[in-house]
Amino acid sequence: MRRSAPKKRWQRRAWYAGYTAGRRALRRGGRLSPRAFEHWLATTGLQGLRLNSWLPELAESFRRGCARGSKGRLGTGPLPSVKARVSAVVLARNHAATITSMLQQLKQLPLHELIVVMDGSEDNSFSTARAVEGVIIIHLPEQAGLDTARALGARASTGDYVLFLNGDLPVPAPQLYRFLAAADRGVEVALNDITSQLPPFAEQTETVRCQAFLNRMLGRDDLGANALTVLPHALSRRAMDVIGYANLTVPPKALALAIQRGLRIEAVHAVDAAGRTGSGFSGQEDPGQIIGDHIEALTEVMEEQGSRLHWGQVSRQELALRRNGI
Repeated sequence: MRRSAPKKRWQRRAWYAGYTAGRRALRRGGRLSPRAFEHWLATTGLQGLRLNSWLPELAESFRRGCARGSKGRLGTGPLPSVKARVSAVVLARNHAATITSMLQQLKQLPLHELIVVMDGSEDNSFSTARAVEGVIIIHLPEQAGLDTARALGARASTGDYVLFLNGDLPVPAPQLYRFLAAADRGVEVALNDITSQLPPFAEQTETVRCQAFLNRMLGRDDLGANALTVLPHALSRRAMDVIGYANLTVPPKALALAIQRGLRIEAVHAVDAAGRTGSGFSGQEDPGQIIGDHIEALTEVMEEQGSRLHWGQVSRQELALRRNGI
């Protein structure tokens, strides 16, 4: 019989540990320790890189086991803490219908603070978000643009790692947790991996092609079309200081500077942006603006590195193979 991969075996162990914890909590009156997963993890001997890379999957397996063991009465239990103090910044504009669901998912994460930037909303998004306990609201009475709102939220946050999200797209907490876990692995720019979700090159939009072209020209072909124009994503405080808060208002420029200055950048998880991945959705709805931002980013780095950048270092045949494989 073929042996399962070590990661799968540990996931089964985590599920059974959660199942046991859920049954025990149910017998004791329905109270589950918020650190139950961490207490179990401390007994396993898992350490270092292996633990950091497996943590999201093990945590989710534990939570599923807990839900089964408690017959669904205790929910799935909390997600484990991370070393970094993480702030979440939600960008909202007329998102009253979805903002509560988004905030409920975020409340399951081990966050340092939860900030909502209201960008000129005309519905009752403000009162809806305000009804959620512990939420800090930055209210912009007139629309400043979501890229500007993101920069304001980054500046106002106090965590050493910041997760940015759009208020109209509730994402399950376990998926968002992967961006937090990346902080403990030393990732300074954690991107949404849309590349794995894209159609063939011929069917992609101009904005997606711009994203891939920028990465390729900067020598990061491995990033595909992943970009800071796509939410959710996360940045360390050091990354924001190095990039400059004003440059966060131009996401392609911010990513270009992050690459240029040697920050650790990874696409950590694929979050389906509700069908928007074909356009590189970020909340910035004008494709012309996104394309213009990429031109500004290329101009910025060309002034320092020369006009050719990494163009010509890959043969046309190899370039076509990579491009069509996106």
